[in-house]
Amino acid sequence: MTISRPGRGLGARLPPGQKPQVQPVDSYDVTVDEELGEIQLVKIEKRKYWLHDDWYLKYITLKTPQGDYIEFPCYRWITGDGEVVLRDGRAKLARDDQIHILKQHRRKELETRQKQYRWMEWSPGFPLSIDAKCHKDLPRDIQFDSEKGVDFVLNYSKAMENLFINRFMHMFQSSWNDFADFEKIFVKISNTISERVMNHWQEDLMFGYQFLNGCNPVLIRRCTELPEKFPVTTEMVECSLERQLSLKQEVQQGNIFIVDFELLDGIDANKTDPCTLQFLAAPICLLYKNLANKIVPIAIQRPDQGPPIKVLPGARQVKLWAELETKTTEGHHGRWGQEPGQFWYATFDNDLSQIPGDENPIFLPSDAKYDWLLAKIWVRSSDFHVHQTITHLLRTHLVSEVFGIAMYRQLPAVHPIFKLLVAHVRYTIAINTKAREQLICECGLFDKANATGGGGHVQMVQRAMKDLTYASLCFPEAIKARGMESKEDIPYYFYRDDGLLVWEAIRMFTAEVVGIYYESDQVVQEDPELQDFVNDVYVYGMRGRKSSVTDWCSWIPNAPPTMRAPPPTAKGVVTIEQIVDTLPDRGRSCWHLGAVWALSQFQENELFLGMYPEEHFIEKPVKAAMARFRKNLEAIVSVIAERNKKKQLPYYYLSPDRIPNSVAI
Repeated sequence: MTISRPGRGLGARLPPGQKPQVQPVDSYDVTVDEELGEIQLVKIEKRKYWLHDDWYLKYITLKTPQGDYIEFPCYRWITGDGEVVLRDGRAKLARDDQIHILKQHRRKELETRQKQYRWMEWSPGFPLSIDAKCHKDLPRDIQFDSEKGVDFVLNYSKAMENLFINRFMHMFQSSWNDFADFEKIFVKISNTISERVMNHWQEDLMFGYQFLNGCNPVLIRRCTELPEKFPVTTEMVECSLERQLSLKQEVQQGNIFIVDFELLDGIDANKTDPCTLQFLAAPICLLYKNLANKIVPIAIQRPDQGPPIKVLPGARQVKLWAELETKTTEGHHGRWGQEPGQFWYATFDNDLSQIPGDENPIFLPSDAKYDWLLAKIWVRSSDFHVHQTITHLLRTHLVSEVFGIAMYRQLPAVHPIFKLLVAHVRYTIAINTKAREQLICECGLFDKANATGGGGHVQMVQRAMKDLTYASLCFPEAIKARGMESKEDIPYYFYRDDGLLVWEAIRMFTAEVVGIYYESDQVVQEDPELQDFVNDVYVYGMRGRKSSVTDWCSWIPNAPPTMRAPPPTAKGVVTIEQIVDTLPDRGRSCWHLGAVWALSQFQENELFLGMYPEEHFIEKPVKAAMARFRKNLEAIVSVIAERNKKKQLPYYYLSPDRIPNSVAI
């Protein structure tokens, strides 16, 4: 019997610079002189002797009189005056249990778990989550070993202290002097990729590259027809087209790509700080594959929006844009002025949409330098919001939690799919609970620096749920749906290439393990526990419907978390001073950088893809499959490493040795 006693152990996220404490492990030998016959179940009881005496039982190894060894995996906490009843480690479907005591144990385990793991709707329209207001309300088995290690407030503050940027963290409304001034908070977080971003972020090639291999390479799609709301003509972009073809012909030949941020259209901007106006936009970006097979932007349309907002006097960006908007009395961009009393104010229509017009021009590479640069900055800011709220929060964290809760509710520990999945939901429910407690809640940390804070992020998730289907979560199908599958036509899409390698390795491994226990589709259909699991995912996750951020977001002009002035309504008016005044102030920049750093750190003793230190499976065929899986992953690591040797800008985010086993960052 192997037991871990309480302490900081695997899974604790430590404050920067603090070393982990080793969790003490004890092993006990218990000898039984009596003949017990065939062992079906083993029960472990614990009596409470002092305040904090929880025990983590790893496994029990039973040696029979005949000299055989039987493993009883546990990997659970025993708390208070508690007990656990264990079965041996052989995976069994419900149909395999013929003995009454085993059927009863299976049923009681699920009944107990369904009382512990209850569904809750945190916000209308969201995937359902665990019914827990805070981390300590969670079942002990899925809590972090140390809650302090995942305290977002503490980690943000520690991050800013370690990055030596805490002197700026309260300087809200204070603009940076110029682009170079951002380096004051960049130096401590820089690395090879982020430094290259800093040096080349204004270039069209770097801008286009990020849609393929940046932190959010899931939005770009091949353009098969120009949308009516984006009336780009050949005359507008002919200086960017290199094949002597019309724009329509370029579309027909598959050389035109599009990124549409329609999801952001009409989302309320953050108005939690009355002293700072914040703005969102829903741009559309047209991109072109040039003769070098590189992707570059050729046109950007930036519909802007914002709800009615009032700000205190002296807000610099209000006065700045008031000068630019004096000719506008009322309409698409609203009106500026001064109420009787002490308020500066700006009002905006709430029904703004992606409709082209004189006040919503299409910006081009041939425009003035800063007009084009600001247009690209707005796209990068919008991309940041979609990445943080949809790609990361919804489609990674919240969806993974649904699978975890459904697994605990509907699959007993002896079920082969439970054994297959449990390592991949490790701490996912816990990290999400902490996020709802401190990060994305009302007045949470998300509100401090993000233009989608204050409720906009909730609106985005609610809107994105209509596109959340099972097929959209399958990597190859998602790539094909965007028309991005051709390696010949799009040769530098490393996210696709590496992702498909990893996907196929996982598919082969899971198919091999599943095939050991399910000999036919009929057996799958007749497994009531598996069907209940799938139904939970469908009903509560899909709601009844069918990277490293640090490298790309640490240079703030490349991924602004908020914008403090609306887009200009005409060309030729933008200056570098106006761009700097539009970008996040010093305080929000620091909170953003602290978030980027804290949310990008692996856990201490992180487990990566293919690592299974907890031996839930004891069968030799499964262990052999795991060994082949690890070998395939090692081969993929080598392929990616060899390719990266030749790259100035390496792509390693989907290298298996950098993919955590579960969503817990």
